[in-house]
Amino acid sequence: MWKLFAVLSAVFAALTSILAKIGIKGVNSNLATAIRTVVIIFLSWGIVFATGAQHGIKGLTRHNWTFLTLSGIATGLSWLFYYKAISLGNVSQVAPIDKSSIVLTLLLSFLILGEQFTTKTLIAGALIIAGTFVMLW
Repeated sequence: MWKLFAVLSAVFAALTSILAKIGIKGVNSNLATAIRTVVIIFLSWGIVFATGAQHGIKGLTRHNWTFLTLSGIATGLSWLFYYKAISLGNVSQVAPIDKSSIVLTLLLSFLILGEQFTTKTLIAGALIIAGTFVMLW
């Protein structure tokens, strides 16, 4: 089931870039990011309440709060920089650089989480890096 969710994530991430580029025309990138964030807040909390997940808030630890907050800050900064980049450049050039975060994620998962690389992972990472350079060349 996780593969289906991963594919859906990719589809909506692609739509995000295209829709954002269309919507950001003539709009300050920080304002556009803030509007997007408000929409996401309502959507996320709507899903939480619709599924009854709000009851899990009481069970969150200080550790959960700390790392979820840091993740939120990283997400916010990523969005701010992404929107600035697409406001100045072509989505077809910005997106490959943005998606090179896959390689950074693989590296950080090894360094921080202790996840192991396989030969397949190393080859795929190298191909992603090569593909990013080809797209930008």
